[in-house]
Amino acid sequence: MSTGAGPDGVGYAGVRETHSSVVFFVGDRVHKLKKPLDLGFLDNRTREARERICHREVELNRRLAPDVYLGVADVHGPDGQLCEHLVEMVRLPDDRRLAAAVRRGEDVSAVIDEVARQVAALHASSPHGPEIDRCASADFVARLWDLSLDHLGRLEVGADRAGVLARIGESVHRYLAGRTVLFDERIAAGRAVDGHGDLLADDIFCLDDGPRIIDCLEFDDELRYGDAVLDLAFLAMDLERLGAESAARRLLERYSEVSGDHPPSSLVHHYIAYRALVRAKVTALRYEQGDAAARETATGFVELLEGHLDRGRVRMVLVGGVSATGKTTLSREVGAYLGADVLRSDVVRKELVGLEPTDRTGDGTDAGLYAPAHTEATYGELLRRAGSALARGRSVVLDATWLSSGQRDAARKVADGGAVDVIEIECRADKGILLQRMASRAERGDDASDATPAVLERQLRRRDPWPEAVSIDTGVETVDAAWLETTLGPAPW
Repeated sequence: MSTGAGPDGVGYAGVRETHSSVVFFVGDRVHKLKKPLDLGFLDNRTREARERICHREVELNRRLAPDVYLGVADVHGPDGQLCEHLVEMVRLPDDRRLAAAVRRGEDVSAVIDEVARQVAALHASSPHGPEIDRCASADFVARLWDLSLDHLGRLEVGADRAGVLARIGESVHRYLAGRTVLFDERIAAGRAVDGHGDLLADDIFCLDDGPRIIDCLEFDDELRYGDAVLDLAFLAMDLERLGAESAARRLLERYSEVSGDHPPSSLVHHYIAYRALVRAKVTALRYEQGDAAARETATGFVELLEGHLDRGRVRMVLVGGVSATGKTTLSREVGAYLGADVLRSDVVRKELVGLEPTDRTGDGTDAGLYAPAHTEATYGELLRRAGSALARGRSVVLDATWLSSGQRDAARKVADGGAVDVIEIECRADKGILLQRMASRAERGDDASDATPAVLERQLRRRDPWPEAVSIDTGVETVDAAWLETTLGPAPW
C-alpha cells in the first residue's frame, strides 16, 4: 500500500490490492478497478465484462449499504475512447472495521446483534425460485465442495495436502449423502435465499449510526444463492478465525432468534467448514501471486475446516445394558453433550399403545407390552424415529437394553443407511447396586421402567456378548468432560 496526500488535499491517497481488484483511496472516495484476469471462478478479461460486473456490484450492495455505493464511473483515455470502469464508493474509516474492533478486544455485541438483524432482513426480502432453490440442494452443495477442493488441490498449498483434502472430500460426501431430506425440507421452508455471499469482518464497518455491510459477491449469482445458513456461516467462520468464537456463537444465536430459523448444528458446522475452504482457496491463490505469508494463513483455514467437519458429525449412540444400570442418566448426559435427540425404549413402548410413561402395565415379563412381538415393534419404532432424525442432521441417543445382538445389528444398519457413525456404550454395575436402584425407583413411582428383580435375572441370563461397546461401570466410574470427548468425539459447541 502506498500513501500520501490526495489531489484535493483531503486525507491520504492509498492503493490496496485483492486477488480480483485494485482499490484506490482518494480523499473521501474509493474507486475500485476490476483486474482483467481469468481466475477460473471469474473472468474479467474484457472491458464489457468488467463494466457488467461493476454495475452488478453497485446494484447488489445497495441492498445493505445504499449510502455507500455511489455508482459506476466511466474512464476515458486521451483519445476520448471509453477504456475502463470503476465502482465509486464513499470512503469508510479503516479503524471502524469489525475485524479491527475484534483485534482491539472491543465489545462488539451490539454490532453483532444489528448485523444479524440486517442479514435476516436481507434474507427475508430475498426472491425465491427454482434457480435459487437449486443452489441450496445437496447435489449443488456437493458440486461447490468438489470445485473448491479441486481448485485448492491444483495450487501449491493444496497439492502439499492431497491426503487431507481427499479425507475432507470423503467426509463431506458422506454427510451430504445422508442428509438430502434436510436439504429438501429447508428449500421447501423458504430457506434458500439470494444472500450476501462473502460476509467478512473486514467488510463490516461499525459506524455511530449502525453497521454498514459492504462488498457482497457479485461475479457469480450461483455462488451468492444458497441456504441462509451458508451466507451467515462466512462471518461466523471469520470471527472464529479472529479469535472471537463467542461473537460467532452470538451471531448464529441472534440470527436464529430474529429469523425463526433453527438449523441443526451439523448443518451450521458443515457450512462454516465450506466457508473456511473458500478462504483457504482464495488465500492460497494470493500465495501463488507472491504473498509469502498467505501460505500459513491458508493452512490455518484448512485446519479450521477440519475442526468444523469433526464437530458437525452426525452420530447415533446406543446406550445399553440390563435394567437399572444407569442408561437413562447417562443418555441424558450424552444427549446434552451432543445436543442430540434422546429416545428411550421404555417410553416408546408405552406410547405405541397410548399410555403415559409412568403408567404401570405389569412386571416387565414376556407378556403384554413385553411380549416379543411388542418388543420388536418398540425397537422398530425407536429405529424409525432415529433414522428420521439422522436424515435431518440431528444426532440421536438410543436408550434401551440392546441385549440382543440382532437388535444392535438392526441399529447399525440404520446408521449405515443414514451415513453416520454409531457409538455403542454398555452400562454395567454390581448386582447389589442394581437391586438397590430398582427398589428406590419402584418406591418413587416416577420412572417409565417396569423392570423388577425377576426381569433383571432374566436379562442377565439372556444378554448377548457386546464386544463392540465401550463399557462403563456406573457404580464407580464418573462421567466427566474428558470421558465424553474420548468416547463421543468433540462436542458441537
